[in-house]
Amino acid sequence: MRSFAMQFTRRLLIVGPIAVLLLIGAAPAHAQNNEFEFNDSHFHLTNNVQEGPNIRDFLNMMGSKTGRVAIFGVPLQQQWSYRIDGDRRPTYYLHTDAPLYYYSFTDAWIAMAYKSLTKEQQARLDPMITGFNPTDMYAADHIRRVLETFPGVFTGVGEFTIHKEFVSAKLSNQVASLEDPALDRILDFAAEAGLVVLIHNDIDVPFAKEGTEPAYLNQIRGLFARHPKVTIIWAHMGFGRLVRPSKRHFADIEAILRDPTFNHAYFDISWDEVAKYFVASPDATQIVADLMRRYPDRFLFGTDAAAPANESQYTRVFLQYEPLWLTLDADTSRKVRLQNYERIFDDARRKVRRWEAAHAAGAGSN
Repeated sequence: MRSFAMQFTRRLLIVGPIAVLLLIGAAPAHAQNNEFEFNDSHFHLTNNVQEGPNIRDFLNMMGSKTGRVAIFGVPLQQQWSYRIDGDRRPTYYLHTDAPLYYYSFTDAWIAMAYKSLTKEQQARLDPMITGFNPTDMYAADHIRRVLETFPGVFTGVGEFTIHKEFVSAKLSNQVASLEDPALDRILDFAAEAGLVVLIHNDIDVPFAKEGTEPAYLNQIRGLFARHPKVTIIWAHMGFGRLVRPSKRHFADIEAILRDPTFNHAYFDISWDEVAKYFVASPDATQIVADLMRRYPDRFLFGTDAAAPANESQYTRVFLQYEPLWLTLDADTSRKVRLQNYERIFDDARRKVRRWEAAHAAGAGSN
């Protein structure tokens, strides 16, 4: 069977080089060439117990397939409760009934790992701030403090979670809400600093009755409407492990895409749990491909890999999407796999570096 690179080359699905970013504080030059097959809008370097590969080992996993990656930790630490699990050490949030809690040190961990790299290596990564509690009115202050402490490092906020099956119920404090003023305060600051926002919010509850309005659709539309100056990426197109595509799902998504009020809203197709729906049959793949063709600038590919041990684990979701890549036309495929990421994250880099130059001591020294 032909490799993806050979197939993409044959179908002219290769992105050209892009210019070096020249800014105060010198955000790293873009690392792109004619070989890369995808950029990754959604990657966790660590897992639910803050373990993962060394950042240099991850760069080796990226190799010549991956151009750039939005990189972040996992903001929710899984508690190891000996009373519940004894010596059976949980490493994933579904491995135990013990609660999750917010772990703010993840941002410093990611920042220091990034700062240990050369400028050329840094150019391939866009670190994201995620170690905050979105129900806390002080969360926006945490994000500001991270930018001030680590100027020249971060490009965005997320992935962070509002409504997520299983996860929301495991948090021992207040459950997050799309209508919480604390979340509005986070997005207000993201608009001020130019940070791109990656948010996980299931569109519906698990096992919802077919034909009913999704539980959180109007609320997330309301969030988009309240924050028109923020670039928001809705992770997984609103799906969850048990929140499956309904008959109306793509019509609901297209209504957002069609509305000029929501031109700042984008969708990633990360996670193997999402990919399995989109490649379940040729008809399912065609529906997704047709939607992307109509709105080619609004979708991004991401892996949602978490602490992969090797390149095979890291690229698994990209390979899972082979039917989609072979169904899309060349231009749309290139945008979804590569160019939309570059446009969105390049713009965020410029804006955040500009904000840091005005507000953060030592900006430009990284």
